[in-house]
Amino acid sequence: MLLTLNVNAADANIDLKDPYKMVRKVSDHTFARISKDQPLIAKDKEHLRVIVEEELMPYIDYKYAALRVLGNHVSKVRAIEDKEEKAKAIKELQRFIDVFQKYLIATYAGVFTQYTNQSVEFAPAQSFKGQDVVVVKTKIVEPGKPDIKIDFKVREDRDGDWRAYDMIAEGISLLDAKQSELQGILRQQGIEYVSDLLEQKSQLPVQFRGEGGNE
Repeated sequence: MLLTLNVNAADANIDLKDPYKMVRKVSDHTFARISKDQPLIAKDKEHLRVIVEEELMPYIDYKYAALRVLGNHVSKVRAIEDKEEKAKAIKELQRFIDVFQKYLIATYAGVFTQYTNQSVEFAPAQSFKGQDVVVVKTKIVEPGKPDIKIDFKVREDRDGDWRAYDMIAEGISLLDAKQSELQGILRQQGIEYVSDLLEQKSQLPVQFRGEGGNE
């Protein structure tokens, strides 16, 4: 799916210049950790938050994802001329980003409740020259059961590093679902209300919540 892109011991082995290699290596680390920690997860699914935060989140561009969900609200903040009003609006934006960070941890942890010790397959890497966004397709495979498709949208930043900003679980984009859900509420109730709403959702017990992500 956070911290502040903290560097961990695995970073030296992660190639941020290649989106396919990055996703594969990060996924390998994350799935291996989930597999290894199954006894802890069996006792308490909340342990998945720890795994997601430590293994996955340093490679998630959560700030970009949060601003995408807010849509044109960000443009409205940029257009504010009054200094005090703008400072207040920016502070509200920062709080939303921080809350969205926690919400992503909870959401990704919920998706990974579906994984135990199945095999994970990655689609072949494609040429990404000249592109700044690619979709890296993965699936969890278990004999006798339908494949679980989990794809990652990955973007290149100004430094030429690639990080994921959206998860597509079973064809449902987390960001698209959240944007559709929150845009009307944002217009009617404001960003503080939306931040409070997401904060409440991020504190719900970890579980898979079906289509549309962690509701």
